[in-house]
Amino acid sequence: MRNLLPLIWRKIPERYNLIGSRDEETGKEYFPQRKISPAVRRRGKLVDHPMPRDGTIYSYSLVHSAPTGFEVESPYFIAIIELSNGVRILSQLVDSPAERVKMGAKVKLVFRKIFEDEAEGAIAYGYKFKVVQ
Repeated sequence: MRNLLPLIWRKIPERYNLIGSRDEETGKEYFPQRKISPAVRRRGKLVDHPMPRDGTIYSYSLVHSAPTGFEVESPYFIAIIELSNGVRILSQLVDSPAERVKMGAKVKLVFRKIFEDEAEGAIAYGYKFKVVQ
């Protein structure tokens, strides 16, 4: 059994709510959350800021050899998603036929199971994306 509590803690804003940061001085948005603004290289006026739930596929790859614990999911798509605000994040693509997965395809956020710890263990959930029409 893994020590999952720190990994799946449900109050992590990035994992469950897609909360990033916005620098009120520059207007730039970041994900995951930042403590220091990369734009001004100091503690700016960073505030919690929800990320958009839609975007496009910037780049993608089909994973055939999955890491330990994810073998049952392979093959699967993983993509760099450019959100509608310009922020790019890495995410798995789910519920999307292979012929619809292409650069520039529109996607939306969905909430899915990431993994479970043994048959009766903790279940970790998080964000993934799916291609929309």
